Amino acid sequence: MLLEITGLGSHYGRIRALDAVDLSVEEGELVAIVGANGAGKTTLLRTISGVQPASSGVVRFRGSDITRTAAARRVRLGIAQVPEGRQMFAPMSVEDNLLLGGFTRPRHELAESLARAYRLFPRLEERRRQPAGTLSGGEQQMLAIARALMARPALLLMDEPSMGLAPRIVERIFDTIRELRATGVTILLVEQNAFVALSVADRGYVLESGRIVLDGRASDLLADERVKAAYLGL
Repeated sequence: MLLEITGLGSHYGRIRALDAVDLSVEEGELVAIVGANGAGKTTLLRTISGVQPASSGVVRFRGSDITRTAAARRVRLGIAQVPEGRQMFAPMSVEDNLLLGGFTRPRHELAESLARAYRLFPRLEERRRQPAGTLSGGEQQMLAIARALMARPALLLMDEPSMGLAPRIVERIFDTIRELRATGVTILLVEQNAFVALSVADRGYVLESGRIVLDGRASDLLADERVKAAYLGL
C-alpha cells in the first residue's frame, strides 16, 4: 500500500473539515475523490501533502507514519501536488516554474525531467521563455501538472484539474491523466466533475461534509443510484 489514511481529522479553528477519514491508494492506482463544493476534498489533499495539519488520525506513506512530517519533507519522500487554481509564479518564465518544481531533485536529473515535461506538453516548450502569467488557463494547468512531475513523485495529488477550463481543454487534460496512469504514475485525483473522474479511475471515494460516505470500484460508483442522483445529474 503506497498511501494509507486511518481516522484522519482536520480543523480550521473550531470547524471540523475532515472527520475520521479512512482511505488507501495502492501503487499504480488512479483513485478519485468526488463530492460537492465544501465537502472537504481540497482539505484532504492539503492534509496529505502536509500543508494543512491533521488534528487526529494517521497518514502512512510507504508504511511510514508521516502525519507530523513537514510538507517539504513529504515532497522529498515522493508526494507532489497539483494545486487547485494552478498557483503559478506568474512573473517567472514557464521554464523557471518547472525548475522550481524539481528543486528536491539532483541537478543532473533536471535536464531529463524538463525534456519529459516538454514531451508531455509540447506547447510549454514553445512558450518556455514566456512569463507563466501570460499563459491561457489550459496552458497554466499543463504547467501545474508538469511542475509537479518535475519532482518525480511516487504519488501525484491532483486538485480539481478541470476547474475553469473549456470542455476541449478538459478532454486534453484528462487524456494526459490517462497517459500518466498508463506509465505507472500513482494518482489521487480530487474532481468535482464526478462522471469524468470516475470514468478514468480504478477506485473512488465519495466525500460529504468531511466524511467518506461511499467507496468502491469506480465502475460500481458510476452505477450507484445515490451517486447518479447526487453527482451525475441522472
